Amino acid sequence: MLEPMSGTPSTPEAVFAASPTGLTIYHRLLDVLADLDVDVRATRSQVALRHRTGFAYLWYPGRYLRSEVPAVLSLALPERLESPRFKQVGMPSPEVWMHHLELSGPDDLDDEVIGWLRAAYDAAD
Repeated sequence: MLEPMSGTPSTPEAVFAASPTGLTIYHRLLDVLADLDVDVRATRSQVALRHRTGFAYLWYPGRYLRSEVPAVLSLALPERLESPRFKQVGMPSPEVWMHHLELSGPDDLDDEVIGWLRAAYDAAD
C-alpha cells in the first residue's frame, strides 16, 4: 500500500509544479506499484519510493538542467542493467547501480520498466 511518510517537507505536486506531465507520470507510477508495500517521501527535488531503503526516485530535470523531459525515473539496483533506454548508469556506492530513465509520458511505464521497478523493490531489503 502506498502511503506518504509523515513529516514530508514537500509534496509530489510541488516537485512537479512546472511539469504537469511529470505529475501524471507520478500518478501512473503509484498505480503500477499499488499492490506493494511502498513508502512515498517527497523532498523539494524528488519523490522517493522506499521499501526499507530507497529503490526508485522520480524527479523533474528541468528544475536543474535545460531539459524538455517531464520526469526522470532513477532506479537503484544491485547490478548494472544493459538497455539503450537508460540515459545514464552510475555506481554511487559499491553495492548500488543507479539507472536513469527519461520518461516522456505515463505510457513509458511499460512492462519492461515495471519489471525493473519490481526488481529494484525486491532488492531494497
